[in-house]
Amino acid sequence: MKVDYIIVGLGLAGLAFAEELTNSNKTFLVFEDDSQTSSLVAGGVYNPVVLRKFTAVWKAAEQLDLALLFYEKLEKKLKLKFDKKFVIKRAFKSVEEQNNWFIASDNPILKQFLNPIIETKKVDGVVGDFGFGTVNKTGRIDTLRLVKAYREFLMERNLIRFEKFEHLKLNVSSEIIVYKDIECSNVVFCEGFGVKENPFFNDLPLAEAKGELITIYAPELNIDFLLKSTLFLIPLGNNKYKVGATFNHKDKTSAPTEIGKLELIDKLKKVIDVPYKIIEQSAGIRPTTHDRRPFIGVHKKYPRLAILNGLGTRGVMVSPTVAKDLFNHLEKGQTLDSEIDIKRFC
Repeated sequence: MKVDYIIVGLGLAGLAFAEELTNSNKTFLVFEDDSQTSSLVAGGVYNPVVLRKFTAVWKAAEQLDLALLFYEKLEKKLKLKFDKKFVIKRAFKSVEEQNNWFIASDNPILKQFLNPIIETKKVDGVVGDFGFGTVNKTGRIDTLRLVKAYREFLMERNLIRFEKFEHLKLNVSSEIIVYKDIECSNVVFCEGFGVKENPFFNDLPLAEAKGELITIYAPELNIDFLLKSTLFLIPLGNNKYKVGATFNHKDKTSAPTEIGKLELIDKLKKVIDVPYKIIEQSAGIRPTTHDRRPFIGVHKKYPRLAILNGLGTRGVMVSPTVAKDLFNHLEKGQTLDSEIDIKRFC
């Protein structure tokens, strides 16, 4: 069997790269073993603003424009709805935070996203004594639905194998790559936290973090926006809300824990003051990096081996951009941005 590319891993990164290949009439085969779940349990929010510091996300406007078009095309292709648009409201904890919001909303980059008017009206069920600031051009991608639908799309076309990829069975030469019964020109690793088992890229300083979320049923909480405070609440409809998330750099398992649930419950007391019931809990390992930039690039000895990883908590927004960057690098020889190129660690 001959293809142009092998893609290892089908989370948001692998999916985005597969779309780049499809759009350029390149052939590919995906390997996926369900060992990594970060894309499946992710909140899926796209938000161009870091609400802890009131700063813009790296290349926020460019990333957002490309991402929205990307998911719109996927909705048409798969004939399903993934993008739920809503605003984000940041609950302020002090007058100082209000003042910082005013300053940020006057920033030339941020003013297109931040509403300078602070809302002081009480929101039933929500703790917000100092009011709320509104972020526009935000929403949520249903990543679980998207990835499952895309896998089914690939299955119908025999473009995916559900099996563990055996790195040591790769035979790489300057001209071609052979893996078992397959010949290809390039292999792109989109393994998330699984890169730790990849002998070609496991020396990269991945700063993985476990995240846990709960889904609650709160019939007295009637909000149609994402609430950001000490944690976030995402409206799912029918009085259900996704709540998260924890950050644990020590636990490397993807199983939900009682400690994670109790942490979320404790934080939730400071965010809402209405009764609720927990109906689900999930967890996953985020492939994050120390400098908050993705790992994109090629192996220093085997340039036909590439990596697309480290998307972190903003994978929904960044994945279409970095997938295109990597494709243009491999196929057109375009230089990668030094901020994301893995050469920065050499």
